[in-house]
Amino acid sequence: MTSVGIIGLGLIGGSLARALVGAGMSVVATDPSRSARTAAGSAGMRIADDVAGLCATSPELVVLAVPLRAMRAVAGEVAAALGDVPGWDPTLVDVGSVKGPVRHAIRESGLAGRYVGAHPMAGTEHSGFDASFPDLLRGIRWAVTVETTAGAIGDVTIGASSSRPGEGDPASPGATATDPDRLAVVLRLITAVLGGTAVVLTDDTHDEAAALVSHVPHVLAGELLGLVAGTPVCDVAVGLAAGSFRDGTRVAYGDPRRTEAMVTQNAAWVAPALRLAARDLEMLADALDSNAPTGWFFDRPEPLRDRRPGHAHGRDANGVREIPVRETDPPPEQRVPLAGDWPAALLERCAAGAVVVLMEPTTAVLT
Repeated sequence: MTSVGIIGLGLIGGSLARALVGAGMSVVATDPSRSARTAAGSAGMRIADDVAGLCATSPELVVLAVPLRAMRAVAGEVAAALGDVPGWDPTLVDVGSVKGPVRHAIRESGLAGRYVGAHPMAGTEHSGFDASFPDLLRGIRWAVTVETTAGAIGDVTIGASSSRPGEGDPASPGATATDPDRLAVVLRLITAVLGGTAVVLTDDTHDEAAALVSHVPHVLAGELLGLVAGTPVCDVAVGLAAGSFRDGTRVAYGDPRRTEAMVTQNAAWVAPALRLAARDLEMLADALDSNAPTGWFFDRPEPLRDRRPGHAHGRDANGVREIPVRETDPPPEQRVPLAGDWPAALLERCAAGAVVVLMEPTTAVLT
């Protein structure tokens, strides 16, 4: 793969464009915002005026880095452009934080056979192209989602979340198994060009896990900030705030509409997790009121206390994230041959904790 088209130049799309240009890739990008296009052009990127103009350049990989609410419309524009560019055979990938609704939008556009889901597990509380930087996506963990006709997602629609997880038909009409060759393209980009690692998952597994480690934390951060904003001692509290408040509320300083979209589009998994959290907090409040034991609450995280989250690799003296060192000759048990239904084999291995670290010509290497 030598050329990439990026639709959307916000924090993630802009950071990806910067990283790929820095890696010597041919990149063409576009964004509805003229100012974003201008800034990206000033940063040395090739810019198209719109989606049709980007598609006319026939990039081998098209990255949808647009807000979730715009995904269906943009996928439709790409689908329409296919008929106007003879012989163009792109692979389509997104970088959204929710996967099930995106796949449904892609399926509706007729592009399901070209699609691989992806979610870079990185971000900041800032947004827009001016907040982007190439190191954001260098050497990080990615979730990559695939579909099989035997385990297709249900009909989850952007803008209309299902009432609870698991209600979708597991083999819904129109399901299209992920193309192994296109999956290999995305995994090679992540591991070879960006120096990252990948966990291959189903959409449902990704969305449940993302609810717990990303979306619910965003909600709780907003609640903490809202508690202080609404109290008569707000100014005093802010003046006294230190590390715990700063760390617990960092993501709440971002664009609230972006957070709202992320949470509402994954409502089927976020809502039950919030109810569990609310139940536990209510039980803790009752225990405090009655002077009852509270150790059950504070001891629950014990299994994870020595497993600090954060898969990002270390940084050098200049603050640049270091690319992980791969084994030059990994043992056979760390290799999955790229033959047969190897995407299913990666799903099984990653579900057990494995991570894809390298794509060799005929094998995927895991740790």
